[in-house]
Amino acid sequence: MVLASPQSSLKMAAFPKALLSIATSAGGLALFLIIASTLILSHPMGPRFQAYFYGVDSSAKLDLDISFANQTTVGHSDDNDKVLSDRELSRNSSNVSVMADAPSGDLGHKEAQVKPNPDPLSSVVPSTNDAEDDSPVRKDSPTAKEGPLLSSEAQKTSSDGSGCDLYHGSWVYDTVGPLYTNNTCPVLTQMQNCQGNGRPDKEYENWRWKPSQCDLPRFDTHKFLELMKGKTLAFIGDSVARNQMESLLCILWQAEVPKNRGNRKMQRWFFRSTSTMIVRIWSSWLVQQTSEPVDFAPEGVTKLHLDVPEKEIMEFLPGFDVVVLSSGHWFAKQSAYVLNNEVVGGQLWWPDKSRSMKVNNIEAYRISVETILSAIVSHPNYTGLTIVRTYSPDHYEGGAWNTGGSCTGKVGPLREGELVENGFTNTMHEKQVTGFNRAIEKVRDKSKSKLRLMDITEGFGYRHDGHPGPYRSPDPNKITKRGPDGRPPPQDCLHWCMPGPVDTWNELVLEIIRREFEGK
Repeated sequence: MVLASPQSSLKMAAFPKALLSIATSAGGLALFLIIASTLILSHPMGPRFQAYFYGVDSSAKLDLDISFANQTTVGHSDDNDKVLSDRELSRNSSNVSVMADAPSGDLGHKEAQVKPNPDPLSSVVPSTNDAEDDSPVRKDSPTAKEGPLLSSEAQKTSSDGSGCDLYHGSWVYDTVGPLYTNNTCPVLTQMQNCQGNGRPDKEYENWRWKPSQCDLPRFDTHKFLELMKGKTLAFIGDSVARNQMESLLCILWQAEVPKNRGNRKMQRWFFRSTSTMIVRIWSSWLVQQTSEPVDFAPEGVTKLHLDVPEKEIMEFLPGFDVVVLSSGHWFAKQSAYVLNNEVVGGQLWWPDKSRSMKVNNIEAYRISVETILSAIVSHPNYTGLTIVRTYSPDHYEGGAWNTGGSCTGKVGPLREGELVENGFTNTMHEKQVTGFNRAIEKVRDKSKSKLRLMDITEGFGYRHDGHPGPYRSPDPNKITKRGPDGRPPPQDCLHWCMPGPVDTWNELVLEIIRREFEGK
């Protein structure tokens, strides 16, 4: 029998103690992990801790979600029309406040308020042209004309930051033809149904817009409906807005027949496959109009409150995801201009010649654009995409619409050097861009601005062939030629034939939406 030494006995006694210590530590660690996991699952890390551990701060988005969660949801009062009950349009303006500084908690308890444009008569923002110049001329044109005058901010917005300017290019002939025909679209207004009204030529349907720096994709109906799934697009404005809305419906109709869900306040077309709604709201000027006496303007004269956005637009705005605005042409019509309840100008109306007129019709247009866009970007319940389609050029050559102006016999886009500059169109475009820029300047975080300028004015100045001209009705006895005295027949050189150049506007809208929703 061999006896162990005292040292070996101590070593053997220490060995079990070490194992016990290790086992105890492992058990304690396991218990800690179990308790910690339980706590994490029941109390997730806040955004500040996420930022610390992962380098991502989601607090801004979280704060935005919380601030809007407490605001009143806009609903619809018509029980017979509940297809999109959570996205339908409100008829009750008492739930909406457009005061930029209104606290979110008070939205459900105040009547709708409209914040006036604070400084409509302040100085005009200077414009510069930083864009590479490309002329909107026919493909066979050898040279390019100087591009439009845009401020740096508008130029950035018009290009959507993608590196490709959509609005400088040329018209190229496309043998594929239009996206639809007048026989495949039942919602086409008869006055724009040029082929149905007997127009003998069709080449105007085949010219497509080609940006100089990239390709503008042909309209993809399925892509549009997928991008707009569960969403509402609204055209707001005058009869040119209706022209564009009908063009979009005609294009989409080739893929799916929508259901008419319109009412007295607006046209609404619902595409069931993707729960997409196309809406149109009529607004001549986009600002509030009244007929009651104001200052020295009597009852009966239309008063435009240039510093107040149209209340109906503000009422329905929260129900829209994309808005396309159209305005300008009604500023040639008779009206009185009001700022702060004071008559400051008028168009085709100014009875007291001893009074000085502070605002003419083109300056009134600039103020109206700034007013409506400022109200839209400051609306607490609207976070949608707003597309401002620039002034649509008319082509009344030799006079105005009521003084012998004509676009008869135009069968193709103008060539380089053939364009006759329209001073009024250029000025209206410049004022519109200025109003747009000034609204952008009021946005605190410009990186989050969703105002987009769709600048079609220059390119469409070359499309004098795209209007109905004398082919405004199917009447077989209508006059389509000049008379013996050389006077042209009555005609429309403002609106656009369908199909025709106006379809390009919706290809541009789709590209803007794609860039916004899919990324640039």
